[in-house]
Amino acid sequence: MSKLGFDDYLLSNEIVKALSSLNYENPTEVQSEVIPVALKRKDLVVKSQTGSGKTASFAIPICELVEWEENKPQALILTPTRELAVQVKEDFTNIGRLKRIKATAVYGKHPFDRQKIELKQKNHVVVGTPGRVLDHIEKGTLALEQIKFLVIDEADEMLNMGFIDQVESIINELPSDRVTMLFSATLPETIESLSHKYMKNPINIEIHSSSLTTKNIDHSLFEAKEEDKLDLLKDITITENPDSCIIFCRTKERVDNVLNQLDDWDYPCDKIHGGMIQEDRFDVMNDFKKGKFRYLVATDVAARGIDIDNITHVINFDLPMEKESYVHRTGRTGRAGNTGKAITFITPFEEKFLNEIEQYIGFKLPKKDCPTKEEVYANRADFEAKLNERPKLKKDKNEQLNQNIMKLYFNGGKKKKIRAVDFVGTIAKLNGVSAEDIGIITIQENVSYVDILNGKGPLVLRAMKNTTIKGKLLKVHEAIK
Repeated sequence: MSKLGFDDYLLSNEIVKALSSLNYENPTEVQSEVIPVALKRKDLVVKSQTGSGKTASFAIPICELVEWEENKPQALILTPTRELAVQVKEDFTNIGRLKRIKATAVYGKHPFDRQKIELKQKNHVVVGTPGRVLDHIEKGTLALEQIKFLVIDEADEMLNMGFIDQVESIINELPSDRVTMLFSATLPETIESLSHKYMKNPINIEIHSSSLTTKNIDHSLFEAKEEDKLDLLKDITITENPDSCIIFCRTKERVDNVLNQLDDWDYPCDKIHGGMIQEDRFDVMNDFKKGKFRYLVATDVAARGIDIDNITHVINFDLPMEKESYVHRTGRTGRAGNTGKAITFITPFEEKFLNEIEQYIGFKLPKKDCPTKEEVYANRADFEAKLNERPKLKKDKNEQLNQNIMKLYFNGGKKKKIRAVDFVGTIAKLNGVSAEDIGIITIQENVSYVDILNGKGPLVLRAMKNTTIKGKLLKVHEAIK
């Protein structure tokens, strides 16, 4: 039987076209299992490991099924971390771009009032961490009456982080007539009981894997004394010469120390940990995605929600204390069909933690000898040549989708009683323009932003300088990016 493509799922042209622009060629296993069932509005419990393409498996059907005309949110996606919330919101925006789907992310350590203003606008999808979502519900700033879809993403991590009570509190506030989808890498008892309690005859989908980690990852273990680990890190990076590498540490203090050492060695590097302000964390992640630097030193805050297809190496500078963390950390490499290497350092006193990890993943990590001086010397020239190369910046996966989009600014919004349908009605009547050329519309109190697609931006910009909306001639220009 031939494998189905995205255009075989009876998706609208807007969704298929966006997927094509994003280089989604063939559905992954989890996507081919989930999408047809979700399109039938069935409850789902999905067991699938990280890096399997599960975000698109729920984002595609939800983007297909939400109604653009409805102003209140129709889908609520719960994620355990802020980084993952932003990543999932971006995926919804990209997949739903040509259908004008508006997604908003809400999470802690980000101004509540700014989120409140965004939630007042037309929103189809809200993605958020449980604590901040509950905050908005309790303060009446998140409308729930039109929620038709609930997705609980990374449910096992919600459990590990102590969010399950908050998740239950949120569920109890939602309309009972909804579709609920739960995604998890593992299905502990608490998650199973959650699905029985709140879901209607859920269909169970399990994406089988020979182990908790993908076969695309080459695992190895190096033993060293604590005081020798920095020297080992230098030798490993020289002999491995990674293109893109995350170095995981147990604490933020350790991250700072390792980063300082990499800086002294003139490595192109940066860091991310929970002690940094959120904007800085996002900036670092964006720069890493673009390839502006090669080595990211991080705590487990970076073990989830990083969707970068070509991280070649993950190095566990510190062995993780929790066995699940090993899977999530190493799952940052070997994604989307690529191969990757997971290298772990262990001190002589950490055998107990190693045994727990090995029992959990179902195989022993192969122990290797530390690189010899001769091996380091033999590889140094290639390593230094790569170190001195100018970084080749990677293209954003949504670059092709966005290249024909112009965002227009209008100096009128809610105070002038202007709605999204007014923009659509006016712009779609211009010569050479149709409703398909209009993208996401954001209406604020005094200003509005409209994405014009398919290279029609300059045409619309010229025409709207002399065209009224609801009898009002608004100032219009290209929005500052």
